[in-house]
Amino acid sequence: MAHIAMVSIPAPGHVNPSLEIIRELVGRGHRVTYANDPLFADTVRSVGAEFVPYRTTLPVQDDDGWGGDAIDALRLFLDDAIAMLPQLRAAYEDDRPDLFLYDIAGAPARILGAQWGIPAVQLSSTFVAWEGYEDDMRETTDAMKADPRGAEMYRVEREWLAANGQPPVEGWMGRPERSLVLVPRALQPNADRVGPQYTFVGPCIAPRPEQGEWTRPAGAEKVLLVSLGSAFTDHPDFYRRCVEAFGDLPGWHVVLQIGKYVDPAVLGDVPASVEVHSWVPQLAILEQADAFLTHAGMGGSSEGLWTGTPMIAAPQAVDQFANADALVTAGVARRVDSATVTAGELRAALLQLTGSAEVAARSAEIRRELREQGGTAEAVRLVEQELAVAAAVRPPLGAAREG
Repeated sequence: MAHIAMVSIPAPGHVNPSLEIIRELVGRGHRVTYANDPLFADTVRSVGAEFVPYRTTLPVQDDDGWGGDAIDALRLFLDDAIAMLPQLRAAYEDDRPDLFLYDIAGAPARILGAQWGIPAVQLSSTFVAWEGYEDDMRETTDAMKADPRGAEMYRVEREWLAANGQPPVEGWMGRPERSLVLVPRALQPNADRVGPQYTFVGPCIAPRPEQGEWTRPAGAEKVLLVSLGSAFTDHPDFYRRCVEAFGDLPGWHVVLQIGKYVDPAVLGDVPASVEVHSWVPQLAILEQADAFLTHAGMGGSSEGLWTGTPMIAAPQAVDQFANADALVTAGVARRVDSATVTAGELRAALLQLTGSAEVAARSAEIRRELREQGGTAEAVRLVEQELAVAAAVRPPLGAAREG
């Protein structure tokens, strides 16, 4: 069977979406190696892949290191890619794969693939560029180029690409030759303008018994999960408003995840209908929930759509605002501003959301569509198809040696 090399960065949102693909490829007999920082060694090995270490430059153990604006964030990822490339080259020079798979932040795998004549397929954990994307984003990119930091970032990127034999053109990092998109098409802006190099297979989700189970209380008529994800969770005032809004709502049971930064004691008196945790097995709860108050991160949004759970979107940062708007446009969510929304407005949003026959029907429709897209099985089929095409055009071993 083939040797497939996966490349990603040490961040749950970049690793988790593709884990089931890796698990299935291993199960089908392929040798899968997985390059990541040692922080994710156990995660990689848990799905049967061989761990290949590299050292990230991302501030993964320093929450303050992510401060700044979009330019600062993009520069962090660019610097990490530049530092990653020689480490990957050393790791795979004498153990070259038949195919590279790579996360959106794993572009060095694409560079090595081009240099070594090895196909490279991106696994996108977020929405992708569409035809005309650069023109649509021109105002934003021009503003970034006008900033000295942005101008320097673009210069460094161009020179790095050129030094490695890649076309130093705008948008190279976001324009893969082949990509499998692991998010719901409902979250994709301008989906009708997405090019043929992208295939939407949808979320690759499977039960996660290792994360623990959750049982719906016998007396709960309806269940609401409140979670702002794992990063931007330091919002005790918002959680207090949630307790006020939903704690005494007849028939409702609330699961409130508050993250690692908030002490439950600051919430004050919490009624028995609200259970408070620093972390919860989100998917297990969503399978049983009637509503989901989410920060609209790509992972949470995808899981909410996968389970057909109507959502209240309270975006906090980065792509969450666009995701929240997409959920509203898809007809499955209401959006609120977590900084200003009142307890009364939160309660009204929940009751309007769960009382809407249209929202329920649309949520069920998208849930059905996602399962029909194929998820993990379709992604694996397409990866093996790429392997077959590569094998068909690969020169015989003797000819390769003569060349």
